[in-house]
Amino acid sequence: MSIYLSMAAFALATSVTPGPVNIVALTSGARYGLPASLRHVTGATVGFTALLVLTGLGLHELLVRWPGSTRVIQWAGVAFLLYMAFRLAMDDGRLDTGNATEAPSLLSGATMQWLNPKAWLACLSGMGAYAAYGGSSRVWAFAAIYFLICYGSIASWAYVGSFLSRYLHDARRVRLFNRSMAALLAASAVYLLAA
Repeated sequence: MSIYLSMAAFALATSVTPGPVNIVALTSGARYGLPASLRHVTGATVGFTALLVLTGLGLHELLVRWPGSTRVIQWAGVAFLLYMAFRLAMDDGRLDTGNATEAPSLLSGATMQWLNPKAWLACLSGMGAYAAYGGSSRVWAFAAIYFLICYGSIASWAYVGSFLSRYLHDARRVRLFNRSMAALLAASAVYLLAA
């Protein structure tokens, strides 16, 4: 298997699996539709790719020198995920757009990645495995491959959410869906604390 195919497989395995960013994409797709959710998808992809590149170009060294900073990032990420889960659980389930909040923004997608311990682990382990001995050209190649796969993976979650919206016609179903997604977000936060 070529190194690039291996990079793509790693990117797919870490991008398409359930996690906080994908759960928010799914929920956003169900609530606001695919076009509005693509802002979150784009922000999350750009945010992750920036983190990946910075990790590959030296951020990892700073984290090694100040190991306490990784714990701070982890706690901030967990707090952010629990906040998102709380907001989702408290949503009233009404799908009317008259006074509904906006779909997650580009900035919130990027912020989620920078506060997401799963993203940090993927960046550190991915760069350690694929770019440690390949120089900056390997970092940029890995980032380009990851960008494409990450975008497609998160967008597929938003698409599935927009498909599910057909079955969420009343507020009771939406509340049930939102609370299920909130429980998954909270569970992922707890899992990340234990990891």
